[in-house]
Amino acid sequence: MATKKIVITGGPGSGKTALIEYLTQVGHYCMPEISRSITIKAQQDGIDQLFLADPFHFSNLLIQGRREQFNHQPNAACAYQFYDRGLPDVVAYMDYLKLECPDHFLSALEEHQYDAVFILPPWGEIYVQDNERYEAFDTAIELHAHLYNRYSALGYQVHSIPKATITERALFLLNTLNNLL
Repeated sequence: MATKKIVITGGPGSGKTALIEYLTQVGHYCMPEISRSITIKAQQDGIDQLFLADPFHFSNLLIQGRREQFNHQPNAACAYQFYDRGLPDVVAYMDYLKLECPDHFLSALEEHQYDAVFILPPWGEIYVQDNERYEAFDTAIELHAHLYNRYSALGYQVHSIPKATITERALFLLNTLNNLL
């Protein structure tokens, strides 16, 4: 049985990382979000917001990192490998900025196909800005729409995870997967 590649996406502050951390704690194989580490490294190098200062360079680093994550094989057999964002997220963010994507970005989306995509809706009650999450909540709402539209345009059925406790969100995700795959 091949491991199924599952994307968990959504706008900033929607609870993706908390859900990924919970899934990891209960024994699922998960790949973390990499944009925070890229942002922190850039800040250490004196660039406050690399995504805003040089969106192409930032996005290229994300494409490279997410390709590596996609190609990473778990050490043990597992039914699902979860990703805190996928390759199409990079292009969705560029869509938001109204930037044209380089051809190699679009090729990466075609070459790396996920088995299922789940999106978490914007949730004002849990939204928090910090040093790496600089977007206002209104921006998170707009980004959610771009993410949904980009994945849909690529032919993915995008499953919306309801606002609920982390445990309830995880159960919804796993039950949906068991019915899909």
